[in-house]
Amino acid sequence: MITNVKDILAKAKEGGYAVGAFNTVNLETTRAIVEAAQEMRSPIIIQITEKTMEYAGGRLIYHLIKNDVEFYAPEIPVGIHLDHGKSFEIIQRAVAIGLPSVMYDGSRKKYADNLEITKKVVDFCHEKGVCVQGELGSVPYLGEIESGEVDWEKYMTDPGQAASFVKETGIDALAVAIGNAHDFFKEKDVPDYARLDMIHKNCNVPLILHGASDWENGRVAEVIKRGVCCFNVDTATRLAFINNLINSVRNQGNVSFDIRKLLGEAREAVRDVVKKKIKIFGSDGKI
Repeated sequence: MITNVKDILAKAKEGGYAVGAFNTVNLETTRAIVEAAQEMRSPIIIQITEKTMEYAGGRLIYHLIKNDVEFYAPEIPVGIHLDHGKSFEIIQRAVAIGLPSVMYDGSRKKYADNLEITKKVVDFCHEKGVCVQGELGSVPYLGEIESGEVDWEKYMTDPGQAASFVKETGIDALAVAIGNAHDFFKEKDVPDYARLDMIHKNCNVPLILHGASDWENGRVAEVIKRGVCCFNVDTATRLAFINNLINSVRNQGNVSFDIRKLLGEAREAVRDVVKKKIKIFGSDGKI
């Protein structure tokens, strides 16, 4: 059943576990995520990005997710969310399509500008019953800056700013930076747990960790104890899909022209990754 993301996060926060927010781009990835959640009896969030809306058609991909959940998994709480909306205009478009939850990512802007636009987004969305995730601090991408010796102090969330940011914007959840990184960028050797403790103490909203595809049991448990109740996962599922597809074609003596078989096997690979992540995050059996 389609469920308010705010409610999903609140239950995770109260229950001391985290949910996975898994990105999708197509039918196969969506089916894999939903099937994994069903098998693990876990609440989940399914996310799309602006690029996915351009690729698949915003209304099409939104209704694909919605119909999948309503037709085939009515017993599973599933939130649908816009990941990394970079402008007020894309937020407006997502809300018009029907998305009940959005993220405005102003993390690359100056603090005052991030604050101003995030508040504008919140005012717009809350009038329409849409929940909003903001971001403070910066989670780096490979190619955006050179990987290697990084001055992490410039990128991580300031706990004092976080308290003011949450209070002044009215956001429903906050994405934080504690040395985590997107895609293949090398993360901080040890996440700044003390910083996360302070953010958690200062901000009474669910905390979200982006760039969490490669996080495993030890780190996951540590940050859940410190208020993180949602992990964004994209790279891990994309790798599973692409690697399986490449191997399926490469390893066949006679290349199959049955697209359903090739994509079906890739879907199964994604489903296995999602099930593993759900277990690590501790949301299995929590519906």
